[in-house]
Amino acid sequence: MTRHELVEHIRKKKTYLCVGLDSDIEKLPRHLLRLDDAQFEFNKQIIDATLDHCVGYKINTAFYESQGVKGWQSLEKTISYIPSSHFTIADAKRGDIGNTSAQYAKAFFETMNFDAITVAPYMGEDSISPFLDYEGKWTIVLGLTSNPGSADFEMIVSENTYLFEKVLKKTSGWGNPDKLMFVIGATKHEMVRNIRMAYPDHFFLVPGVGAQGGSLSEISASGMNSDCGLLVNASRAVIFSSQGENFASAARLSARKYHEEMKVFLDRYAKVK
Repeated sequence: MTRHELVEHIRKKKTYLCVGLDSDIEKLPRHLLRLDDAQFEFNKQIIDATLDHCVGYKINTAFYESQGVKGWQSLEKTISYIPSSHFTIADAKRGDIGNTSAQYAKAFFETMNFDAITVAPYMGEDSISPFLDYEGKWTIVLGLTSNPGSADFEMIVSENTYLFEKVLKKTSGWGNPDKLMFVIGATKHEMVRNIRMAYPDHFFLVPGVGAQGGSLSEISASGMNSDCGLLVNASRAVIFSSQGENFASAARLSARKYHEEMKVFLDRYAKVK
């Protein structure tokens, strides 16, 4: 999906919600577990319930890899079920020496046809460039993450500059805003305004709203640009709104709530019409 297509989708639907399909087998509604593929059935119903209220889905591959071959099959069925109108992210956090990253890129961009993948930039440009070689695909670099452990490395200060700032500056030169995004956590909203000023055109993938306590209002006010420039991910707050037989309808209500709030913020901060 190109940047133009993504922006048009946001403008048309008046939402920048990305639903995270972190479908932990241990948290699925009990009545689904008697089915042959509980993960896919759960995802299918969540997708059907939330499709109107989001512009994309982020699949954290760990919840599928942990189930072995069956998990990969559930993942492949899920990505095939999501309509092409919606942006798809493989939250795989890959990044290795060039020939290995090239195989990761082929797996997620060709074999499974994701629109985007999250990558860890620690090993440098040659570990990221194979992903950036794909036209119409997005590489999402871990920048300032929402977890408490981000302080261990990302917040190290050297020469009056945080390490994450050096990462963003360096990686921004490897690709352009039409194919390169940054992960910027909602729990670090006080830093987002400065990040947006430094990178006015890039999209930010924003985890941490909902279960982790990040504020949609604050991240929207600090992080939007004229194209919106945000994909706000909500996983547990949407998909596990209920663990009963009404899980899908509960997820729909949660996604709709985000959607309604996002309409207001888009009009207020991005002037998206």
